[in-house]
Amino acid sequence: MLKILIVDDHELVSTGISRVLQDEKTLSVVGSAFSGEDAIEKAKSLSPDIVLMDVHMPGIGGLGATKEIKRLFPRVKVIALSAHDDNPYPLKLIEAGASGYLTKGAPAKEMLDAIKAVSLGNKYITGSVAQKMALSKMSSKDDSSPLDILSDRELQIAQMIIDCKKPQEIADHLNLSSKTVNTYRYRMFDKLSISSDVELTKLAMRYNLLGMG
Repeated sequence: MLKILIVDDHELVSTGISRVLQDEKTLSVVGSAFSGEDAIEKAKSLSPDIVLMDVHMPGIGGLGATKEIKRLFPRVKVIALSAHDDNPYPLKLIEAGASGYLTKGAPAKEMLDAIKAVSLGNKYITGSVAQKMALSKMSSKDDSSPLDILSDRELQIAQMIIDCKKPQEIADHLNLSSKTVNTYRYRMFDKLSISSDVELTKLAMRYNLLGMG
């Protein structure tokens, strides 16, 4: 029986996924986690076979948690879950070691198909994401997003700025100081050759990156 760990900072979402899986005789939900750090600790104590990983969460987030879980437990399969399919995260999650990527709007059957596929050692990327990743690879470097040069943490903070979060809100959500958030913020501005949150949002609009989480 496959042991499943569900990671999502919204209890309602976690409960919904658990209900989808509970009728499957070959699957057992062994626990839930509500942040990236919590996911790592639960992976250590519960030894799941598959982790269903929300991308956008407090702390190190789904991307950071995926990297650390794969570093500590290479055999564990991670399926990333996101509300969106048109952002930098799909490729970053796959590069971090995720075996699958689903949008949260995917039907229950697709989630079960993804779990089955990754348990057999295959990759599973939801159709809309796979298509956009393929088109991205076909594009020239001139068409790539400038946000691709940002680090994982910078991308996480950029996402929250684009979502109109104040520095203190970002700091509280990510368990950082507001000074650290501003350090990351100005580092991003330097990398992207911009000087304000408004310019960052315009850049996100230009490359269709609004609502990245």
